[in-house]
Amino acid sequence: MASVTMATIARELKVSKNTVSLALRHDPQIPPATRARVHAAAQRLGYARNPVVAHLMAELRKQAHGRSKHTLAVLNAHRERDAFRTHPTIPTYVAGIRRRAEAQGYGIDEFWLHDPQLDGPRLNRILRARGIRGVIVVGLMEENRLPERFASTWRAHTCVVTGVRTHEPTLSFCCVDHHALVLQACERALALGYRRPALVIDERIDRLVEGRFTSGMMIGQLALPARDRVPAFTAVEAARGDPREFYAWLDREKPDVVFTLYRFVRRLIEARGVKIPRDLGLLQLERRAGDRDWAGMDQHNDRTGEAAVDMVISHLHNNECGVPEFPRATLIGASWQPGKTLRRVRRGAAKASA
Repeated sequence: MASVTMATIARELKVSKNTVSLALRHDPQIPPATRARVHAAAQRLGYARNPVVAHLMAELRKQAHGRSKHTLAVLNAHRERDAFRTHPTIPTYVAGIRRRAEAQGYGIDEFWLHDPQLDGPRLNRILRARGIRGVIVVGLMEENRLPERFASTWRAHTCVVTGVRTHEPTLSFCCVDHHALVLQACERALALGYRRPALVIDERIDRLVEGRFTSGMMIGQLALPARDRVPAFTAVEAARGDPREFYAWLDREKPDVVFTLYRFVRRLIEARGVKIPRDLGLLQLERRAGDRDWAGMDQHNDRTGEAAVDMVISHLHNNECGVPEFPRATLIGASWQPGKTLRRVRRGAAKASA
C-alpha cells in the first residue's frame, strides 16, 4: 500500500500541498476551518509525519530567517575570567572554534567555569533552556582535572576538551602533538649542526601533558652520543625569581641550543652576556604572534579549536553523549618556522654558553 503524503491529502481536499503543510503546522495563515479539515483528513487517511524530514525542514526554515541552526557552549576553564581575550595563547583556540562553528552554521555561547555563581546543575538548566547539547572546554593550563561540581554536565552533554587529556573524567580531546613537536624541533636543530640541544620546561607543564615534552626530547637525543644528551632544566618557576640555579645548569651542561616555551628565558640568557644565536641557539616551542624573530614551532592552536568543533559535531550526529567509554584523541601537527635565534653551525664549531 502506498504511503500517505501531504500530496495525497492535498489531492483529497483539492487544495495545494503548501496549504496542507502550513495547516499541519497550525500556521495562522490558514483559516481555522481549513486547518481542521486538513487534520481530520490526515487522521482519516493515516498520514504519519516523517520526523527526519520534518526536522530538516525546520532547520532550513531557521536558516532562511538568518538564525544559527544550533549553538555550542564554549567553557572557559582558565582561572582568569577574561582569558578568552587576554591570555597569550587561549584566544587563538577560541578564534579557531568561532571560525569553524560559523562555517558549520553554529552559534557560540561562552561560560566561565570558575564563576562562583555557576555549577553543574545550574549550567545544565541554562544549556537545556537554550537547546545546547555540545560543549567545548578551553583553557586548562594548570591542571588536567575538570571541576568536580560540573560532573553532571559531562554526563549530560557531548563534551570535547582542547589542549590536554583530562582525568576523572577522561573526555575526548584534541591538542597539538607535543611529543612529535619536540622530536621535530630536535631534528631541525641537529640538521642545522647543533649537537647539545637542551629542554627548558617547567615540570608542572610537562606533567600536565603527561611528559610528552620530555619524552619527545629523549627520543630526539637518541641520535646523539650519550655524552651530548643534556638533561632538561625544569625549575623554571623558581628561575623567574632567582636565576642562579638556571645559570649553574647552563655552566654545567653547556647546551648549544635551548628549546623553551618561555620568553623570559631569552632575557635571562642575554643578561649573562650570551649572544643569541652567535653563542647559543634558542628555539621557541610555541611560537606566537609576538615571537616572529624566534625560530621555533607553530602549534596551530586555531586548528585545534577547529578540530574540537568537528569532533563535537561528529559526536552529536552519532548521538554520542556523556563520558565516553572509549575517549577519542585528535592530535594536530606543528610546523617549523625559521627565525633569527638559530644559525647554521658547522660541526664542532658551536660555542658553549659558559
